[in-house]
Amino acid sequence: MKKILSAAAVLPLFTWAQSAYAAQPTPWQTRFQPAATGIMEDVIWFEVYTLWFIIPITLLVMALLAWVMIRFRASANPTPSRTSHNTLIEVIWTVGPVVILLFLAIPSFQLLTAQYTPPEEPAITVKATGVQWSWEYEYQNDDNLSFSSFMLQESDRAAAGKEDVEQYPRLLAVDNELVVPVNTTVRVLVTASDVIHAFAMPAFGIKVDAVPGRLNETWFKADREGMYYGQCSELCGKDHAYMPIAIHVVSQDRYDAWRAEAQADLGNAYKNLTASAESREDTKLAAAGN
Repeated sequence: MKKILSAAAVLPLFTWAQSAYAAQPTPWQTRFQPAATGIMEDVIWFEVYTLWFIIPITLLVMALLAWVMIRFRASANPTPSRTSHNTLIEVIWTVGPVVILLFLAIPSFQLLTAQYTPPEEPAITVKATGVQWSWEYEYQNDDNLSFSSFMLQESDRAAAGKEDVEQYPRLLAVDNELVVPVNTTVRVLVTASDVIHAFAMPAFGIKVDAVPGRLNETWFKADREGMYYGQCSELCGKDHAYMPIAIHVVSQDRYDAWRAEAQADLGNAYKNLTASAESREDTKLAAAGN
């Protein structure tokens, strides 16, 4: 049942994700962003699963309220019943909710456990530090690569090679994205240097508070390449709305090339990575047109 509901919920989103370069909010969006990880697919499935309980319960309660208001209004029922005890009804409204809560709690606990349990030892560990109002990233390995990520200013688009607003949307695009390889388990250590922030990436199904003096941990394993956007999700000051998160998921070869070049020249490494992404997107669109 889970697989059937998951496929039904994710299929149109997956189709959209194949044709789009970036997973980002859209105008009048009412659904989730396309899932880019197995965890987010499970989140979408669980949301659909809970609706099979929520909608019937809501309709039942509305119907009962309407029936009570009409059937037992003063004009239709001038002498109200003084019944104060009904064993059958009391058993039903006690056992029924308990059973429903069990059906909701079991998959909920399973999802929560999966969110905190990587399927394998993470190959990459990144420390993300929230700062008013940007993010600092530090790869936790021998070369110790670190950099800051600020929201991309409109005046800097041309120099960064990010003039396409559809791919690099206003208020979401950044100067330096967090770059990770596809199909790789990534551990993210989240903290803050000043006030409480929150590291959230909707397409990955992750959201964790960044608390000063504390390290919180999350993980993701993106299963398709692309640019993914999130934002700080904890009110953190006057520029809270201008603190986006961008994660660029690339192939292992492109990641290795970017990582090697970033050690010597971070700015040039990003320019080459952006140019490479543009070239791949043009090639994909040309192939689709043919």
